[in-house]
Amino acid sequence: MPELFTGSTVAAIILLLWVLSWIKIINEYERGVVFTFGRLRPEPKPPGIRLVIGPFQRMVRVSLRTVAMDVPPQDVITRDNVSVKVNAVVYFRVIDANKAIVEVENYLYATSQLAQTTLRSVCGEVELDDLLSKREELNARLQRILDKHTDPWGIKVSMVEIKAVDLPQEMIRAISRQAEAEREKRAKIIHAEGEYLAAQQLTDAARKLSEEPLSIQLRYLQTLTEIGAEKNSTVVFPLPIELLSVLAPRRSRAEVTDRS
Repeated sequence: MPELFTGSTVAAIILLLWVLSWIKIINEYERGVVFTFGRLRPEPKPPGIRLVIGPFQRMVRVSLRTVAMDVPPQDVITRDNVSVKVNAVVYFRVIDANKAIVEVENYLYATSQLAQTTLRSVCGEVELDDLLSKREELNARLQRILDKHTDPWGIKVSMVEIKAVDLPQEMIRAISRQAEAEREKRAKIIHAEGEYLAAQQLTDAARKLSEEPLSIQLRYLQTLTEIGAEKNSTVVFPLPIELLSVLAPRRSRAEVTDRS
């Protein structure tokens, strides 16, 4: 009897452990893809306490959280034959757990490989200037291509961001020289525009002063006041311009007389 009781107890414990192994706890962010005798269950198991009768059933957990996958730096030759290294980050999530398990062997690895090849392909079709300045357009294009190809796998690619573009040192120096020349050009244009505006203002001022000859004398007096405020010993005596115009013809006649 004791031996029989001991054997029954062991059997009961084994049976209890086997039944307890059927109990599975699925987290809120997970879904359970169940196979019964190798056949896929139409709907994945929702979160909570679920029963999976083993060994007749097998459950695969699939996370529905957004995955941030880093794409390793890729060697890319742009359309204008510049060799660069480009890396990016892909944000995606599983929206159909059954497809993510049945349609592809390893959806994480497959998405990573697809992102790398797509990044090389898209970046190789544009020039270096577009790669550096049109990040938003390239990100949207990468997102559309990846989302289209991963949709049969039950995966939704929400965003793709190009993180960095590593240029060779020779190209960095060339871009620096180009930027310096561009800034110098803009500086010269701005300086020329300033000279033009200053000349225009001086022309308008001269035209305004010519309407009343006495305004020149007032301007002389204002200049003397400004000089005197600096407490210097310089004495400035304004010479009327009209006096020069009167002396100029006399000087010319005197030079003609001396030559004759």
